[in-house]
Amino acid sequence: MNIVIAIIIFSVIILFHELGHFLFAKLNGIKVNEFCLGLGPTLVGFTKGETKYSIKLLPFGGACMMEGEDGDSSDARAFGSKSVWARISVVAAGPIFNFIMAWVFALIVIGSVGYDRPVLTGVMEGFPAEEAGIQAGDEIISMNGRRTHFYREVSQYSMFHPGETVELVYERGGERHKATLTPKLDEESGRELIGLNGTLARKRGSVLETVGNSFYEVRYWICNTVESLRMLVTGKVGVDDMSGPVGIVKMMGDTYETEQSSGGTWIAVLSMINFSIFLSANLGIMNLLPIPALDGGRLVFLVIEAVRRKKISPEKEGLVHFVGLVALMALMVFVMFNDIRNIL
Repeated sequence: MNIVIAIIIFSVIILFHELGHFLFAKLNGIKVNEFCLGLGPTLVGFTKGETKYSIKLLPFGGACMMEGEDGDSSDARAFGSKSVWARISVVAAGPIFNFIMAWVFALIVIGSVGYDRPVLTGVMEGFPAEEAGIQAGDEIISMNGRRTHFYREVSQYSMFHPGETVELVYERGGERHKATLTPKLDEESGRELIGLNGTLARKRGSVLETVGNSFYEVRYWICNTVESLRMLVTGKVGVDDMSGPVGIVKMMGDTYETEQSSGGTWIAVLSMINFSIFLSANLGIMNLLPIPALDGGRLVFLVIEAVRRKKISPEKEGLVHFVGLVALMALMVFVMFNDIRNIL
């Protein structure tokens, strides 16, 4: 059951990503040869107009195959025959659609259970927050200039910026105050803390608050992904700490079972939708990375073309993307085996 749920969620997210490419290709008059979900041999499919729609054997990935996308084509409606800005819009549409989907999912979750306000339930005795006079009931407005809308953002900032001095703005009784807090080592946990305590209990707001906080929810997960990548690049976390599809499926399964037993089926479904916010935002960011074979890598070549006003050789670009694809596949295999090792 866990695998089925994961396949459905991954399929919907990937399908919506490819739908972005598909719709913008059609809008720009580009011929789409095939629009498919999955990889490998075709299980079932049909052709409507010029496009074949199909489901493949392996339930991973998907594709919007455009005429002349990875090579030369004499067709007037080929991908390469369109303006560079048209091609940029088609390539960028996939990640953008992932962010749109994440927002829709966030709207469902926050509309159903609300959001966690950045209001403190207390402070830790002997830590900088207490020494600065911060109290239970204070609302955290910003940390080092970054606006906070959820208590999770307070925890997120502390996790990704350990040991850093924090310029804190908080509100009490309608008045705003500032405090400079330097983390102190907590010998019990081994972490450097400023001593803030809060709760992830959620509160439902108005329709406008729900719409606005849905955007902030997507921003939260985008920041989470970007900060995780920053820590990976700077060596603060290793590749062994990464989770791939196997690890994510296990987390989703464990979460679903826990939420279903404690809160019922609807709460379990909401937890899966919440997972989908993270996955969709994560896919959007990862695809925008300037790595060959990803949308971001393709955008780099298109931006270079727009600047120099001259196309890059399709053969050279294709070779770069092929090398990038091989490297990505190798990384995926490594992460998958690492997931299996951690589970076992």
